[in-house]
Amino acid sequence: MASGLFALLDDIATLMDDVAVMSKIAAKKTAGILGDDLAVNAEKASGFVSDRELPVLWAITKGSALNKLLILPVAFLLSAFVPLAITVILVLGGLYLAYEGAEKIHAYIFPHPEEKEEDLDFEITKEEILSLEKKKIKSAITTDFILSVEIVIIAMSTVVGKPLFNQVAVVSLIALIATVGVYGIVALVVRMDEFGYKLIALNDREDSFSDKVGWMLVNALPHFVRGIGFIGTLALLLVSGGIFSHNIPFFHHLLPTWPDIVKEFLFGLVVGFVVLIPIMIFQKVRKKSR
Repeated sequence: MASGLFALLDDIATLMDDVAVMSKIAAKKTAGILGDDLAVNAEKASGFVSDRELPVLWAITKGSALNKLLILPVAFLLSAFVPLAITVILVLGGLYLAYEGAEKIHAYIFPHPEEKEEDLDFEITKEEILSLEKKKIKSAITTDFILSVEIVIIAMSTVVGKPLFNQVAVVSLIALIATVGVYGIVALVVRMDEFGYKLIALNDREDSFSDKVGWMLVNALPHFVRGIGFIGTLALLLVSGGIFSHNIPFFHHLLPTWPDIVKEFLFGLVVGFVVLIPIMIFQKVRKKSR
């Protein structure tokens, strides 16, 4: 009886160890999208009145959790009955990631002309403010849905062919990290300047230690968000290039002597611009036709 119990505990420990190893691999593969998710949501959750930032972020977090609940069952069903669909969706997601990375690089080199906002000579009402918040929340949740599909599918690709429990445990853990972890960090980021102002207001002395730390936090916020965006862009190209390299034989056998990280970045960059150029041409033609 005791030996049976110890054997069961040993099996559970082995199973959890396998889950931990696979979760680590899945986390590495989804790191680029998680970074992009963090940068996007940090941007979308900022710009509100100070006391509205956390309520808005909480609304987006709940929407993100609902996205995961909708996506996970579909992903598990596809993995069980149509495993080829995982690879197809993965490659399509790679095309989107490569396009997004290339579009960000293009926008950095050739900035889009900023649309001038009309000066408003009137104060908007509370109802109008709430309406604008709802639109921004809806936009953030929609973006999160797209990124969540990519995160879940990439995580699923690391456990295809594994026991069902391992698949559910690994993918669910990554989905939890993508929700709680990302939005927890976003909450800290968007409140960084507020915390800085509180440090500045701690005492009346000028140029005190708290003032220096406070102003450092206030001034660091925009640079921090831009830094996350830059790292996220590089990661998007690496992740997409890795998808092509591991799932498309042509890319897998191309440049065999090159380091993997260089190849994956190059594949992501080239494919990204191959997708970006016709889309930009289509957008320009459509704009002229209007």
